[in-house]
Amino acid sequence: MIGKGHAISRTRASISYGWNQEKEAEIVLREHVAGDTPSEIAEEFRIIQSQNERCTNNTLSFIVSPNIEDGKDLSKMDLEEVAKKFLKEMNLQDHQSIGFVHRDKAHTHIHIYTNRIGFDGKTYNDRFIGKRSQIAADNVARELGFKRVREVQQEKLQELKGLRQEIKNIHDRVLQSRPKSLDEYISKMKGQKVEVIPSINKANQLQGFRMEYKGVNLKASEVHRSMSGNRLIPVISHNQGFKKLTQAPKELQILNKTVQLSGNLSTKITKELLKGAVKIIRDTGIGMGY
Repeated sequence: MIGKGHAISRTRASISYGWNQEKEAEIVLREHVAGDTPSEIAEEFRIIQSQNERCTNNTLSFIVSPNIEDGKDLSKMDLEEVAKKFLKEMNLQDHQSIGFVHRDKAHTHIHIYTNRIGFDGKTYNDRFIGKRSQIAADNVARELGFKRVREVQQEKLQELKGLRQEIKNIHDRVLQSRPKSLDEYISKMKGQKVEVIPSINKANQLQGFRMEYKGVNLKASEVHRSMSGNRLIPVISHNQGFKKLTQAPKELQILNKTVQLSGNLSTKITKELLKGAVKIIRDTGIGMGY
């Protein structure tokens, strides 16, 4: 089961989307609201939100999606249970909420809109809400015996085992040619029909890479852990003729532009470099009292 969440400002428009009858919408959750239209629900939210007018993104929007097989036979009562358990995991069970199921696609999913402002006027902390939503959905899936994201991912990777090995073999051959830049690596991979797609966020920070091959798109680490950005970048840097890296680079040239590393990727590279240093010490006996 997948969970997504973020804070929004357009409460009435978002609830109207959730209530969209073209998507076979059905209300599966009501918490502390009584209205019968998006405008009425939004007004009930607004009354509570007026206690804290400094908060502009004052509504929380969540999508909770059971696995296709798990979701297709869930009743309205089942979906209500899923929504309530999700809100409890997020510690939002005492906030105003309205939830809708959409069944217009094979993937049954729930849209939940929750007032970020509590009855006490306090603002719910939305820090890392996307990640916390994923964890909450995973906990609910485990409790209810649904398939968890990790299980679905492992099944998918097992099905693609042969294709993943093809990509890994191409990657190994390209690295043997000692590309001296990420752009050269990307170009050589493309020459072998593998599209390397850098994941660059809105802050112009490189977060990692994805690989597209024969219509399949995977994270580089899903192809093989040795292909992840935190391992690829030190190898490319070494090929440039630099002395061995001792810390993650502050910026890189990729696709003819300069990008910085995300904090997460920088930390992972540093850990990989420290592992390499430990290995050298063990191999040589330096510092081991020999």
